[in-house]
Amino acid sequence: MPTLLLVRHGRSTANTSGLLAGRTPDVSLDEHGAAQAAALPGRLAALPLATAVRSPLLRCGQTLAPLAAARPGLAVHVDERVNECDYGAWTGRKLGELMDEPLMTTVQQHPSAAVFPGGESMRAMQQRAVEAVREWNAHVAAEYGPDALYLVCSHGDIIKSLVADALGMHLDLFQRVSVEPGSVTAIRYTALRPFVVRLGDTGDLGALAPSAAEAAGASASAATPSGSDAVVGGGV
Repeated sequence: MPTLLLVRHGRSTANTSGLLAGRTPDVSLDEHGAAQAAALPGRLAALPLATAVRSPLLRCGQTLAPLAAARPGLAVHVDERVNECDYGAWTGRKLGELMDEPLMTTVQQHPSAAVFPGGESMRAMQQRAVEAVREWNAHVAAEYGPDALYLVCSHGDIIKSLVADALGMHLDLFQRVSVEPGSVTAIRYTALRPFVVRLGDTGDLGALAPSAAEAAGASASAATPSGSDAVVGGGV
């Protein structure tokens, strides 16, 4: 099954203003976020990406624009299911003010019970994102082969919820996961289990490229991270 690269959009104007942007339209990358986006093609240069998927929000489109320009043949699909969480009435409010809301305690300690006023629950957010990834995994494997890599550009809570699913963690524990703007998280899916092979990575990603044997179509060994079995002792 494929390897999924989860890219969190670059730093936005809402990030630096302390606002919960949510699905507010026209929230763009700030200067640092634009630099993060510009660096993404170089960071991914060694990786043969099969396709890309993104949230419909502007900041995700801006994050992938340099990558799409550097790879003219790369298709970029918009999928509503990897959109930001619908925070409802919390959208656009200052995070400092939201800390005093009783619901914030639930969001921090028991997020599986959190339902945003006029918005969606965190459980529904995770469910739609997981369903999207499962469908894209099947599509990419069928279209490009089981060792293909593809990319999804999305948002912090979406990526954290996907990591929690891959690790078999209850959603109530997903606040233990940290993914910074502009970071890349990689999940290698196999027939038996997913492997989280990068988490919130902001550096070089070349080691994620398929091995020569995999690129030639050979079956992955169970002794390697791309096989379904975990390596006893941790591997090389």
